[in-house]
Amino acid sequence: MPTSRLLSTPLGRMAVTANARGVVRVVLPGQDEALSAVASRAASDPAAEALAERAARELAEYAARRRRTFTVPVCLDGLSAFRQAVSRAIRQVPYGRTVTYGALARRAGRAGAARAVGQALARNPVPILVPCHRVVAADGLGGFGGGLALKRRLLAMEGAAVPASRRGE
Repeated sequence: MPTSRLLSTPLGRMAVTANARGVVRVVLPGQDEALSAVASRAASDPAAEALAERAARELAEYAARRRRTFTVPVCLDGLSAFRQAVSRAIRQVPYGRTVTYGALARRAGRAGAARAVGQALARNPVPILVPCHRVVAADGLGGFGGGLALKRRLLAMEGAAVPASRRGE
């Protein structure tokens, strides 16, 4: 059974959910409805509990600018092979760096699939741990499930170049 942890960070309230194999969900600040749903998940499995606690600690350290890499495992069971390839490729983008959707598509072995990469990242269940905020459009910031203000904040916090916004972003 999955176990969840709520945490307060300099970025805002967040939540993590883990099973015995790894983190299965990260809820970002501002996603209050999702935070409420996660808060109701009680501890049940000691292994899941330990991973949820570890993930909460690592995310808090990241938000406090004391962590650049994550060691907690993520569990991406149920994702398509393409979404798993995209997740593996984005995890290789270092802290403080960005990559375009097109370049990430090439890294994931699907040159020309920038739009599909964007759709895969839009459904990323573990943002920040799988750092989709580091993926930008060729001509601007692109999207982010946590909102563009949070994406800008995460990139700035990491010292990454924040692309100029297009009209409407």
